[in-house]
Amino acid sequence: MLSQFKDIKVHSFMGHKTVDDGERSLIGPPSEESPESLLDQKASTPIFVYVLAFFSALGGFLFGYDTGVVSGAMLLLKKEMNLNALWQELLVSSTVGAAALSALSGGFLNGWLGRRICILLASFVFSIGGLILSLAPDKVVLLVGRITVGLGIGIASMTVPVYIAEVSPPQLRGQLVTINSLFITGGQFIASVVDGAFSYVIHDGWRYMLGLSIVPAVLQFVGFFFLPESPRWLLQKGRKQEAQQVLSQIRAGQNVDEEYDTIRTSIEEEEKEAGGGLVIFRILSHGPTRKALIVGCGLQMFQQLSGINTVMYYSATILQMAGVRDDKQAIWLAAATSATNFVFTLVGVWLVERVGRRKLTLGSLLGTGLSLALLAVGFLLSAQNSPPVTLHPVDSQNSTCRLYRSCELCMLDPDCGFCYRDNGTTVFDSSCVPVDQASTDHAAWGRCSNRTEGPDSSIWAYNYCPTSYSWTVLMGLILYLAFFAPGMGPMPWTVNSEIYPLWARSTGNACSAGVNWIFNVLVSLTFLHVAEFLTYYGKTITSSHHHHSCRDIHYHSKVWDKSESIFNLKKYL
Repeated sequence: MLSQFKDIKVHSFMGHKTVDDGERSLIGPPSEESPESLLDQKASTPIFVYVLAFFSALGGFLFGYDTGVVSGAMLLLKKEMNLNALWQELLVSSTVGAAALSALSGGFLNGWLGRRICILLASFVFSIGGLILSLAPDKVVLLVGRITVGLGIGIASMTVPVYIAEVSPPQLRGQLVTINSLFITGGQFIASVVDGAFSYVIHDGWRYMLGLSIVPAVLQFVGFFFLPESPRWLLQKGRKQEAQQVLSQIRAGQNVDEEYDTIRTSIEEEEKEAGGGLVIFRILSHGPTRKALIVGCGLQMFQQLSGINTVMYYSATILQMAGVRDDKQAIWLAAATSATNFVFTLVGVWLVERVGRRKLTLGSLLGTGLSLALLAVGFLLSAQNSPPVTLHPVDSQNSTCRLYRSCELCMLDPDCGFCYRDNGTTVFDSSCVPVDQASTDHAAWGRCSNRTEGPDSSIWAYNYCPTSYSWTVLMGLILYLAFFAPGMGPMPWTVNSEIYPLWARSTGNACSAGVNWIFNVLVSLTFLHVAEFLTYYGKTITSSHHHHSCRDIHYHSKVWDKSESIFNLKKYL
């Protein structure tokens, strides 16, 4: 099976070289194989490779679960712990910030401890974080748990794709790395279902939502006790006999002498090419690897600026902002969007080797940009048709809330809420009044200060306005995820696992993952306040603009092919 790769020409770091390469070149274009050859190769792939990919991708599942579960849990937490917008943003972004720090250190940890130990460490830390979250007595301990979980997620985010790439057969590497993204979206979907199931638990439902993440973390931890280290890393550390044994185990006893020699030769060439000093300086000092790093980090940056994790972290909150009144209904509708994300990630796994990275990414960017525009239109229509304030209570207590003349303006002030009556078709007797500082569930005074709600009683709305345009926002979310999931979801991770020369792979992945987490922090930490400042439709218009900017940049990156024949990105993407 491996002999057909003997004479593959690869674009090396220093120039064109012909080497025995048992792996797909990570800096040049993939080798061109006939469909019949690929089918034969896939049929002979040992099942153990899929076992390795499954347990590795549980790290992606944990990331996805944490991303998805916080959406529904936040609706319960902000009521039970009376969280303001800042605390909501802190609880979301603290995990992301911790992940950014641990991801940036991941390259060093990968080289020092190895891929297997890093994944074990990540799952152990995540388990501890999940335990803290499930037992947290207050928001401060909850914050500690979120930070702990983030440390585990960050290490896993840049280790898992590298490990999968190094144990996968060349012809399956793209699909198996993409499976990590499939597990991320699968984790998000499972989390949304868990959110929906426990939304009926009035008290402490959020503990079960957050605490159940321990199960996959423990499963991965136990599983990796019985799984091998990456043979490439073992060879890099001079553990030659162990590397050959592991390679033979992964390939199910097939003759691995040729592949072993290939990996050993490529490592020796990498060491010559990399030279001494820090790898990051070596990457930045040479054009091909510097451009690879720019592409890799740029894809990760624009993935976050497109707003994907804002959508996943705050999907239930966004739906409430769009006029969905009931918490349980908002959580289940958020589950529908997560299901869309999961299903269309499956489409991406099927398309990745058929369409190509570049076309899939460009199509994804175009579709998601238009979907965000639809989302913005939904919020804009809701704002333009926002119910007016028709009733001005005499006992206004000099509150600034009395100055607002519509529900839209009232909602943008975190100290105010909308009190109204509804006969099914018309909103009437509507007022903008102060919220109770002890609980956002009711007004500080007046007719909406009563927590009970009868058929003819007034309705209290704290973070939404009654509207008939909620379906537009829901449709925008579903279309956004349908376009995002096959392309911009997995492609930044897949491309980053493949475009660096092997000596720069760990450091390149660490840098790109760090960029992903840093921009994730910026977006998640500021979403609620930016939404208040720019209005809900202004925020989504901004994300749409970022998307189209990324599409233009990625499209015009083909000029690199003309200026740098050594580093042919267009063919590879």
